[in-house]
Amino acid sequence: MMDTDYTTAAGIHGIKAFQDNYIWAIRHGAAVAVVDPGEAAPVLEILRRHHLHLAVILLTHHHRDHVGGVDELRALGDVKVYGPASETLPHCDVPLREGDRVLLPELELDLRVLDVPGHTAGHIAYHGTAAGISPVLFCGDTLFASGCGRLFEGTPEQMYRSLAKLMALPGQSRVYCAHEYTLSNLRWACTVEPNNADLSAWQRQAAALRERGDATVPTRLEHELAVNPFLRAGVPDVVAAVSQHVGRPVQPGVETFGALRAWKDDFR
Repeated sequence: MMDTDYTTAAGIHGIKAFQDNYIWAIRHGAAVAVVDPGEAAPVLEILRRHHLHLAVILLTHHHRDHVGGVDELRALGDVKVYGPASETLPHCDVPLREGDRVLLPELELDLRVLDVPGHTAGHIAYHGTAAGISPVLFCGDTLFASGCGRLFEGTPEQMYRSLAKLMALPGQSRVYCAHEYTLSNLRWACTVEPNNADLSAWQRQAAALRERGDATVPTRLEHELAVNPFLRAGVPDVVAAVSQHVGRPVQPGVETFGALRAWKDDFR
């Protein structure tokens, strides 16, 4: 599912980093923007091998595995860094808040910024067009394939509102999350919704992709709405499963979401 063919003149490509991170490279011609470069080495290798020029870095939040390569990449010269205004970053030329727009014609990029606190207090996401592809969503660690980020700095209420904001985006939006957590997420999701046929089919498909060494991302938002328990906190079957898990009735919405997040945190 992930595009790694740099022979094309434009596209969104995944660069593997660490054990399970994805750095997203947005290419148009010889110009590249990267999203959340936790380490510089794999980005530098792609730039060198394909004779590309790094123009822009987009950051979603401050965690080291998303920003650790910023300073080394900036040393290339003339690299502009965009990132969340309310977080402490290694460097940021253009601080962003909800409603801001990142417009870079040389990359056919036009992204709207969304505030999505929960995983961190100042986490942002980018939605719109990149390398001429639309609609796309770069969501960092807020939304994963069949999962969502842990609540390191935010509350269940904040994350629930942030995910609701993403759920309101066009269903065909391609979801470029930052980690390959899908199989682990699916083992838990199928425990929550064992009778969800879409979810069962997706688990088989994702397992086959990983067996071949392929990525399971990006997915599409409409797909996540059908298979991601965190986006289904109002669905009766999910509410019933959570109520059974905690041993008491829970209300649809944020209470169910909070219990889902706690369930996933303890799931092995």
